[in-house]
Amino acid sequence: MNKVTFSGIQPSGNLHIGNYLGAVRHWAEGQDEGANIFCVVDMHSITVDQNPEELRESTLSTAALLLAAGIDPEKSTLFVQSQNPDHANGGWIMSCNISMGQMGRMTQFKEKSEGKDSVSVGLFTYPALMAADILLYNTTHVPVGDDQKQHVEIARDAAERFNSRYGETFVLPEPVIGKTGARVMSLQNPEKKMSKSDPNQNASVFLFDEPDTITKKIMSAVTDSGSEITRGEGKEGITNLLSIHSEFSEISIEDAEREFSGKSYGEFKSEVAKVVVEKLSPLKEKYLEIRKDDEALINTLKKGSEKAYEISHKKLEEVYEKVGFIK
Repeated sequence: MNKVTFSGIQPSGNLHIGNYLGAVRHWAEGQDEGANIFCVVDMHSITVDQNPEELRESTLSTAALLLAAGIDPEKSTLFVQSQNPDHANGGWIMSCNISMGQMGRMTQFKEKSEGKDSVSVGLFTYPALMAADILLYNTTHVPVGDDQKQHVEIARDAAERFNSRYGETFVLPEPVIGKTGARVMSLQNPEKKMSKSDPNQNASVFLFDEPDTITKKIMSAVTDSGSEITRGEGKEGITNLLSIHSEFSEISIEDAEREFSGKSYGEFKSEVAKVVVEKLSPLKEKYLEIRKDDEALINTLKKGSEKAYEISHKKLEEVYEKVGFIK
């Protein structure tokens, strides 16, 4: 079976270095391995309130960032989810093959709905849409973080249930969790994952932060009362900074520990900030160049949605035939 990788990214808010190191960078590096489909999942974004103009801008911004990071539309399929109606139609089919109990056990629903006065049905059922995102393309591999693995598992369950009812139709996808860079932690609470929605702006380094802002955030990162630059229990802050330095400088954490042995925390943080700024600068330059011509960007996304539709619609027609819909 040919390898098909599907990756989706929400266009909600500014992307941070955790998104880049844990996902986007690896997507670009893996484009020569099988077929790759990259989707800006704007339909998932509206499970919570969005400002329409901000959503449109975030969608274009996220797509431009993927291109700036090295996603090649000639090698891969890059498109916006709402521009391919097969996702919404396939999502309904999947919602009819997932139980209420399964939906209710989804960890992310519990986290995102906690403390809210009102929660949309879409927030509860969006794993069905995510299952369609994945299954419509005969996806074999889905790169995810630890917190998203459950969504791939529910997609597999829905596929197995459909296959059992109607005959072999869907490929069962495998979650792929990166060995490195998959979990960048908050600079202010290194026991929590870095998050776009963290109210403390100093907790996350965003990809388009100014160099001075990046340096300030890293210099103020929470560490510990010790002095050794090494990993270990109680040294979560230093461990996180070592991981960030290792990923951006492309050296092992062991080499980084040796390099900074005997250095002060201030000297170490300064070097981490320096390498992050150096590596993000060309990414930002490419992004700004792409955003000079949004018409060309939208045209690229339109071509991508047409490519995606050619693949997904064949699968959806097969599904419609099997469930008994009239052609």
